Amino acid sequence: MASKKYLLLAGAMSLLAASSSFAQVTPVYDALDSSKVPASRQAQQNNFSNHQYDFPAKPRDMWELGFHGGLHLINGTIPARPGFGGGISLRKSLGHTISVRAEYTGAFDKGLDYRLRPAITNNSTAWAPYVGTSGIVANYKTASHQLSLDLMASLSNILFYKAQPKINWYVFGGYSLGLIDVDVDALGANGQPYDFSQITFNAPRKDIKDQLKNMLDGDYEQNAPSQGNRGNIGRKDNNQMWRHGADFGTGVAFRVSKRFNIGIEEKYTLYFDDYLDGYSSPYSNHKDAFSYTSVRLNFNLGNSSKRVEPLWWVNPLNYAYNELSAPRHMKLPTPVLPDADGDGVTDQFDREPNTAAGAPVDVHGVAKDTDGDGVPDFKDKQLVTPTYCQPVDADGVGKCPDPECCKDIKHEAACNTLVLPSVSFKGSSTKVATDNEAILASVASTLKTNPSCNILVTGHAGAKGKKGGVDLSSRRVDAVIDYLADKQGIDRGRFIKQNTPGESSTVDLAPAN
Repeated sequence: MASKKYLLLAGAMSLLAASSSFAQVTPVYDALDSSKVPASRQAQQNNFSNHQYDFPAKPRDMWELGFHGGLHLINGTIPARPGFGGGISLRKSLGHTISVRAEYTGAFDKGLDYRLRPAITNNSTAWAPYVGTSGIVANYKTASHQLSLDLMASLSNILFYKAQPKINWYVFGGYSLGLIDVDVDALGANGQPYDFSQITFNAPRKDIKDQLKNMLDGDYEQNAPSQGNRGNIGRKDNNQMWRHGADFGTGVAFRVSKRFNIGIEEKYTLYFDDYLDGYSSPYSNHKDAFSYTSVRLNFNLGNSSKRVEPLWWVNPLNYAYNELSAPRHMKLPTPVLPDADGDGVTDQFDREPNTAAGAPVDVHGVAKDTDGDGVPDFKDKQLVTPTYCQPVDADGVGKCPDPECCKDIKHEAACNTLVLPSVSFKGSSTKVATDNEAILASVASTLKTNPSCNILVTGHAGAKGKKGGVDLSSRRVDAVIDYLADKQGIDRGRFIKQNTPGESSTVDLAPAN
């Protein structure tokens, strides 16, 4: 019988595991969702959200209501016939691994021996008429009510390589209180003991049981013998006996949806009593036990907008792995990228990793070369060199050739026809601004092509020519001359300085010839 039971159990598990419906993908619980956290734990959730505590609060989760039924047997002295059990359960998680379950199971069991055994009369007159005879053929019918309170441990919800468990293996153990009624069929329809001497006990076992079934009327009219008060806690209506017990077992559940799962479970209950099958063998101290193999239909109860699934279906590593993949809550430090030459372009993208300090660069970290003459701007004394004046010397200064038509004619434009620009200064500044460097580079180019022309550099001391204004004007004039001489290579002897009343923010350049 036991082998058939476990064969049936293995077949049912294989069928469930092969079903594609258990491969459904469902959303993962979001640890940042405070709507599923009870008010009593909101303070912890707020501290977590504000980076004041490292762990999110435990969310509300659903209760599990279960209905179960299956094969119920008594493992005892008398061979058992298939019995049936069924009931209801209610389960609640204490964490992701541990949960607690309260359960009721009602069961009916029967058994029939095929051997002659000595008559026993412990606390019962059921087999008393058989004392002194060749023996009895023990049989029983047991009706039981069982209340259990179990601690359960899930073995497969902390997964390192999956988002959510689809199969949940678990073990459990706890306390059971049983109300058990054991009856035997000791008398025939006429109220007289059976004459077991008519049974051919040297026949095959099946033939013996067929003979016994034809003899017994199946009335089970007598209370079975019991072991007194040793293992029970009294009787109910002088018939059913209360017993304390311990139970343990294992099971597996297959997740079908967020609300429903199907399970298979094996439960073993010990009441430390040898009379659950109505007979105690004088040859051993074996205690009888209930074996219950059940199929379970489990439903999750609760508002899904306020509760997550029971925590044994939630992988607590989900949040940590999701944060590593796509951070939403972590405080990420500002990245510090290496920039060896300090030009503002990181070494990873810098095409010129050793640019001189302070040199202006482009987006690739290469020193700028405005006129493309091969001399970077920070070295170029002639920022804008026309293409026809290139190649240039080491200072970026080019030599413009004479036109083809006039190669043999040395021609110099009359100085008085030259038109030179003014240079503007802002506020009280006496430094040549970057904007004016290109202007002065153009002036220098003109002067180099007209080497006989001298330049009048005129500063303006303001409308009334105050002393302070004269000093500022003179310094600005000197700044313009210094730039043209030092940066552009123009001879200082070609400049004539003067200060006059006028707009104090400009320095004018004009031919002095």
